[in-house]
Amino acid sequence: MVLISGRLKAYKSAIRALPSSRRLTPTDLLTPDFLMEQSGPIQMYYAPHNEYLNASASVVITGITPGWTQMRAAYESAAASLAEGLGDEEVCMKSKKAASFAGPMRNNLINMLDELGLQTALKLPTCRELFGQERTRLHTTSLLRFPVFVHGKNYTGASPALLSHALLRNRGLGFIREELALLDQKALIIPLGKAVEQAMRAAQKEGWLEGRHILWGFPHPSGANGHRVSQFRANFEQMRAAVHGLFRSPYHR
Repeated sequence: MVLISGRLKAYKSAIRALPSSRRLTPTDLLTPDFLMEQSGPIQMYYAPHNEYLNASASVVITGITPGWTQMRAAYESAAASLAEGLGDEEVCMKSKKAASFAGPMRNNLINMLDELGLQTALKLPTCRELFGQERTRLHTTSLLRFPVFVHGKNYTGASPALLSHALLRNRGLGFIREELALLDQKALIIPLGKAVEQAMRAAQKEGWLEGRHILWGFPHPSGANGHRVSQFRANFEQMRAAVHGLFRSPYHR
């Protein structure tokens, strides 16, 4: 388990100054103190949780970018850990556990993975264990490692399209290339949603994503994704076969 970068050091004082007596708000975090880059209405902010990488994971779940719910959870955890005097790696690790697909989408994600039989392939009672006692077998990340907002709202990958925008394309492909170089080649990679999948297909065309095991067709688990169920059903058989083939699980129809 490694830290991908040492960016936390630059933000420690600002994190320590955050209010601890209430929930954090956009007014607390979407500020110049945490702004990393901007291109017109597109803003990328720092968050500590995706700095932590589990290099030995057998499952890698990749979203488009951390949303506000994840960002807040990451900061609240990091602030508490810094107040305890913990080191950078533990701060980021705890932040990762708190923020990984936080909110209702985690339940949607777990239910879909269980239906595909991934828990059986991994010899677990349920994929919920990947977010608990079996966390060492999971790495969660985002194509855009740090939270991106457009006009102050969560970036969904659609407007603008990631591959058509210079900043988003360069950061997205650059971040994920950096992480995949550190991960086990045998890991199952699950891109969440069409925007992430399109970026990974672009990476394949560029020639640096060869030999990876990718679960194509998996929908984004957000409740706001109205096509989630229909997309999951349409791709169900091919995804289940892919899971079965990779892990050689005893799972059968």
